Amino acid sequence: MIHHLLKRDDIEVSLSSVKRTLKRYGMTRYSKWKRWHVYPSRPLPENPGILVRMDTVHRMVGHLYVYTLLDVRSRWAHAEACERIGAGRSVEFVRTGRCILPFSIRTLQTDHGSEFSKWFTRQMVADGIQHRHSHVRRPTDNGHLERFNRTLQEECLDRVPDTLAAYRREIPRYLDWYNTKRPHMGLKMQSPKDVLREYECCEAID
Repeated sequence: MIHHLLKRDDIEVSLSSVKRTLKRYGMTRYSKWKRWHVYPSRPLPENPGILVRMDTVHRMVGHLYVYTLLDVRSRWAHAEACERIGAGRSVEFVRTGRCILPFSIRTLQTDHGSEFSKWFTRQMVADGIQHRHSHVRRPTDNGHLERFNRTLQEECLDRVPDTLAAYRREIPRYLDWYNTKRPHMGLKMQSPKDVLREYECCEAID
């Protein structure tokens, strides 16, 4: 803004010079109205449920959305189709997923979408789940889930009619195959079920 005002007053100076001068005098702080995001440390996904990522997919065919959830350690996935998204719907999805997932969720990571608002965070904390946001403009921070979203669309959603009824019928069928039979390169050609079985065996030995 300062550079623009100087140019408006016919003062020729480069943008880099303006930045350098402001920095020299300690005047490069951000606006006091800027919303700062707090990023709790990301836990290491040593066991299933320690770090679970969640997102929404908009199918670009009217009002069709898919909530997705993926455990980083085992790659176990859960998804549900709906016609609208919001903080309340996000809470419902997580609570339904907790009854289906074969492990408990300790930390849930999402992006900064409005469906993952502060109210959503409070509900997660009340349910005993820590909620953290992925870093802004860092796409690799949610890489595992982004890959699952793409796989879900390519192997399932793109092959069925774009209707809520079709999505709700086919997604559970696909997830059963994805979680129990599909080999994953990132899991050394194991399925998520194989990984969970290994984890349960190690727990029994300990």
